[in-house]
Amino acid sequence: MKHVFGLMLQPDRQWREISREQPSILGVMAHILIMALIPAVAWFYGVTQIGWKVGAGEATRITVESMMIIVVLFYLGMLAGLIGIGLLIHWMSITYGAASTPAKAISLAAYTATPLFIGGVLGFYPLLWLDLLLGTAAGCYAILLLYLGIPHMMGVPKERGYLFASATLAVGLVGIVTMMGATVLLWELGAMPVFTD
Repeated sequence: MKHVFGLMLQPDRQWREISREQPSILGVMAHILIMALIPAVAWFYGVTQIGWKVGAGEATRITVESMMIIVVLFYLGMLAGLIGIGLLIHWMSITYGAASTPAKAISLAAYTATPLFIGGVLGFYPLLWLDLLLGTAAGCYAILLLYLGIPHMMGVPKERGYLFASATLAVGLVGIVTMMGATVLLWELGAMPVFTD
């Protein structure tokens, strides 16, 4: 947790510090479990208590019961996505001649997602235009963290790190599309939001 704010303010320096550590799977998992709670709790509160407006109409809210199922699936999806991308980073590290362990690769994925976790605070007050604007900025900053972090964490030259980060980004985009497809399937299986009147 000590690196979260450093990554937001001085990312290059913070990646150097993180790369000197030997992360443990338990420590990395604790970080992911805690950080993934931020957007899950924020969006649960925001869409059940505050709601969102499009135009001048009434605020639209989701029932607590249906959102409970959705937020648990959302939380598990974040965990699975980060662990999956981390394991794929570890698997791809052989191709790029990187020094990797599963804990280091998952740690890289988790720290890269820091702006997205912090940006999840926006869920407390769901305002569509603001969420899209700041969510896009958080996503762009996460991509910057990925490109800065891979050379440090994986011990590869910057040129090779650029290719490695690009491949990781492509895997992440495929993962997002997969999650979107899984969302449609889960809605069909009963995890569909139920809106209040």
